[in-house]
Amino acid sequence: MTAGRAQASDVRQLQRLVQELVRSFGLLVTKQTPCGHPVSPSHAHALMVLLERDGDHTTQSELGAQLGIDKSNVARLCARMHEEGHVVQEVSAEDARGRELNLTAKGKRMAEQLKGASLARFQRVLHGVPLGKRRQLLDSLQLLNASVALLDPVPS
Repeated sequence: MTAGRAQASDVRQLQRLVQELVRSFGLLVTKQTPCGHPVSPSHAHALMVLLERDGDHTTQSELGAQLGIDKSNVARLCARMHEEGHVVQEVSAEDARGRELNLTAKGKRMAEQLKGASLARFQRVLHGVPLGKRRQLLDSLQLLNASVALLDPVPS
């Protein structure tokens, strides 16, 4: 019985801590990144994914899968990125229904700025963790990510 109550309290503590992290990190702000750039977090993540895959053909569906967002949301995101001049969309050579995405020069500059600002922010976060606890933190986050990956996808 005690183990059940301890488990329930652990669940509540995990819930509280993750929610606190999401809020304090600025992930609920929809019009700018946590590091202060005037694009949504999903826009910023998409640009950074495309920067990492620079030169590779990336389709909208591949981007959606990597970001964990559904087909209609990724299509809207790609349309916004196109309107901002960050990406060009071309009909896929392999599937005429699909769209391949490539960063424009403007999009690449923005992605590189976002990447640098993000790395600087994470450096400041890690600086706040005592040196002897950093490996424990990183291992714990890896374990949390692996556990979350086992969940069913969030319904859209």
